[in-house]
Amino acid sequence: MSDYAAPLDDIRFTLVDFLDLDGLTKLAPYGEADAESVMGVLEEFGRLMAEVWAPTNAVGDTDGSHLEAGQVVTPEGFKAAYQAYADAGWGAVAFEPEYGGGGFPWVVGIAQQEMLNSANMALAMAPLLTHGAIDALVHHGSEEQREVYLKKMVAGEWTGSMNLTEPDAGSDVGALRTRAVRQDDGSYRITGAKIYITFGDHDLTDNIVHLVLARTPDAPAGTKGISCFIVPKFLVSDDGTLGARNDVKVISLEHKMGIRASPTCALSFGDEGEGAVGHLIGEENAGMRYMFTMMNNARLGVGVEGLGLAERSYQQALAYAKDRKQGFAPGAARGEKSLIVEHPDVRRSLLTMRSLTEAMRALCFTAAVQIDRAQHADVETDRTAAQEMLDLLIPLAKSWCTDEAERVTSIGIQVHGGMGYIEETGAAQHYRDAKITQIYEGTNGIQAMDLVGRKMPMRGGAVFADQIARMRATVGELDDAGDELVAIRDELARAVDAAEAAGQWLMTEGQADPVVALSVATPFQRLLSLTVAGWLMARQALLASQRLAAGDGDADFLAQKVVTARFFARNVLPEVHGLVGPATSGSDDLLAANF
Repeated sequence: MSDYAAPLDDIRFTLVDFLDLDGLTKLAPYGEADAESVMGVLEEFGRLMAEVWAPTNAVGDTDGSHLEAGQVVTPEGFKAAYQAYADAGWGAVAFEPEYGGGGFPWVVGIAQQEMLNSANMALAMAPLLTHGAIDALVHHGSEEQREVYLKKMVAGEWTGSMNLTEPDAGSDVGALRTRAVRQDDGSYRITGAKIYITFGDHDLTDNIVHLVLARTPDAPAGTKGISCFIVPKFLVSDDGTLGARNDVKVISLEHKMGIRASPTCALSFGDEGEGAVGHLIGEENAGMRYMFTMMNNARLGVGVEGLGLAERSYQQALAYAKDRKQGFAPGAARGEKSLIVEHPDVRRSLLTMRSLTEAMRALCFTAAVQIDRAQHADVETDRTAAQEMLDLLIPLAKSWCTDEAERVTSIGIQVHGGMGYIEETGAAQHYRDAKITQIYEGTNGIQAMDLVGRKMPMRGGAVFADQIARMRATVGELDDAGDELVAIRDELARAVDAAEAAGQWLMTEGQADPVVALSVATPFQRLLSLTVAGWLMARQALLASQRLAAGDGDADFLAQKVVTARFFARNVLPEVHGLVGPATSGSDDLLAANF
């Protein structure tokens, strides 16, 4: 066993009650699913995560993955844990039945991802990178490629990796140099080097399907000249069996601050001869377009990593606070010392952790529902509206949830006091693991650039205006609610006013001078993220209050939902007002500074 238990009650409330899972499953592809069957699936999955995966987290951090004779060896227990996951078909739940999937909504897969990341984020990266590769092949692979690779990948028998980064091409993907030369048989020979390749090699499965970005000899410069190729670790024969080892080698593993068990590889392609054998996905020079197809899912997935780490850190801090005795809480009789959970400042820390984690869950799950609706809503206008909302929410979910994961896991250390700084408690691991989530899949600064440069101008600013209108509608609904929601209503109204004013300033000043928009992008992104999170928490509080009044559900659970949302409104949401100045400060000081 471990210190982690899947937060099934909170997941049910968010997924089933708040986001109306039963309504979502009425969409055409999801006819076989309903709320109770989904929760049954998630309960079983949560048990696997708590009993099998979570106990491997600490040993993975201590031992890490390592190289033996040019092969990656994962820590003790990882292979068995992954095999239990794959054998039960858990990776297939949210994928299409035609490839062996369970046909559940994507938001159910996101709930699984939360639990995967809470249990063992380093190991979770193997299936999550595979999800990204599956997504790319579903949308852009040929029928033959889908037939050869997808069923094995959906089943978890093979994993996938994404090979973008090179020593001189990080966020600037257009600078990559890996070369792909077409052969007479239609295949390509791939030569070059890639770095920071998560699970670029491992001992969990028989094959790894690398998706590799490379340039053909006559490709145009920059991102317009990038193509995407399938480069399997082992070549696949016509009958589907594995053949010879492809010319892909692990050169080294990175020694990292966190997620130490996740093998982050430097890979070399084509060292032994003419090059590694690769197969073009789609058309030449369309690789970046294909990557953007899966970008929303990938960036949301990183936000969910932040959520998973926050939940694990909160659970551990809470357990410690209910066990550790220190000093005397206000009003306590002198004698036996008080549990630290009875001290007001510790309670503030725990409620901050809890409220941020619940807001992160609401944001990530809401974004995931938009993915489902954008693909499968019955009416085209509904699909368009969902896609627009998703596009606006993605940079918020990725950046805010990972920034707050750093904050929550830091508070988790603080709750432990000096013991939090000692590695044996495990509190520090969550903090170290969280840092990378702010960096990869586009740094949070890049998310801010995407927000102000691409998302805010959508439909002439009308997509942002639609979100403001949704939030104002919730303020209106709260006008008729009980006294316990007045503070939530008032704080949300003030935050929406601030977000609207800052957004209008940005679209006026930033449109006139893009440098101004980029200069204030990060504080504006945080301002808008906080406001949207406050809106979601307010809606959850309203729902909980209505159910309480109707006697529908666990009264204590629902009352705590109101308490948590009200704390968020009073203590977290007002941070918005301190961001208005930075979000409208312009570029003068940045350009005047000497470095």
